[in-house]
Amino acid sequence: MGLNKSNMILKFIFQILFLLVFASFFSGCTHQQDAKPGPTEDTDKQNVPPSQPEETWKLPIEIPEGEFYKVGGWLSDHQLLYITNLEQSSSVYLYNLLTGNSELLYTSEVPIVTLQISPSKKNILIQTSPSTYEGQVTILTPEGSEIIKQSFTSYELAFEWNPLNESEILISSFNEDWTFQMLLLDIEQRKTTELSIPQPFIKWLGKEEVAYLNWDETSPSLFAPLLIKKLNSETEEVIFTDVLQFAAYHDILMTVTVNDKEKLLAAYTFYNENKQELFSFSIPHLTMFSGWLVPYYDFNEKNAKFITLKPLKSAEADAYTEGFELVSYDINSGNSNSILQGLKNEPVLLSPSGEAALYGNRFEKIINIKTKELLELVEK
Repeated sequence: MGLNKSNMILKFIFQILFLLVFASFFSGCTHQQDAKPGPTEDTDKQNVPPSQPEETWKLPIEIPEGEFYKVGGWLSDHQLLYITNLEQSSSVYLYNLLTGNSELLYTSEVPIVTLQISPSKKNILIQTSPSTYEGQVTILTPEGSEIIKQSFTSYELAFEWNPLNESEILISSFNEDWTFQMLLLDIEQRKTTELSIPQPFIKWLGKEEVAYLNWDETSPSLFAPLLIKKLNSETEEVIFTDVLQFAAYHDILMTVTVNDKEKLLAAYTFYNENKQELFSFSIPHLTMFSGWLVPYYDFNEKNAKFITLKPLKSAEADAYTEGFELVSYDINSGNSNSILQGLKNEPVLLSPSGEAALYGNRFEKIINIKTKELLELVEK
């Protein structure tokens, strides 16, 4: 009887750990999609230089029709995509921060759940939800023309765009009990292939190579080894042990681990494509029942700037009330810069130039990194 009870406790702890990892995946999922080089001249319809003073921003956004849902991301340094809802339908608008104009790009007869912009800004992914157990994926051009549409039997979907081959998207298709299938959608060939990968939260490390944390279901832990695997091979390789969370950006890999000398600090370490350390810093961490809280972050490859929300001290997450400081780190020089203080731990998304950032659970705010100002995108 005691053994059965122990097994039930272990299973309960693992389920909570899995859900926390799932939540942290989505917190970073959109991040890396828009932390890449900006759009081409064709996408940049207004042909305005990328760096513009904050005074030229036309805010707040005037919603043409329906109710504001959320901002989907940056299409260029002065162009945003945002979603509105009207009854059961959703619409995607292109907003120009410099002119104040909203342009309708796409309308869906069913609610839009997710909008992701490809790393080069040449494609837009729209996920709609016709029913509880169906997810529909539509790929659009920046002008709103449909490239491909495909439905998946799924309770939840997660996406990872290949930054080195944007015709490929990894799709984690979850069932209601969080079992999953890993799929590879090839936009160019218009086909979907099921992959044999033991974990659902994966990142691209190369054109045909992925990385993931290999969590052990039989022995729940706060940390896991970080593995790399080629999609066309069954061979796996452990590159780091005891990793809490990681992110991949083209030729940069970032891991979150425990500081070797001070266990109350979380260590963020950056590596090049040869897995050689480039830069590392440590910040206080917040503990939860089954792990650590990793605050929201983003990385801009163009200027090698990493931003994160930093707690002021280590504490229990539920009891922590001091707020978060938004800090920028230059991984080349090692310099850091405080941008704003007293913020909540909510998602941040850098613009292509890194001079502005979307902020908030719906990206309803915008931060001017140079002037350190926080502005509302949508009138409350």
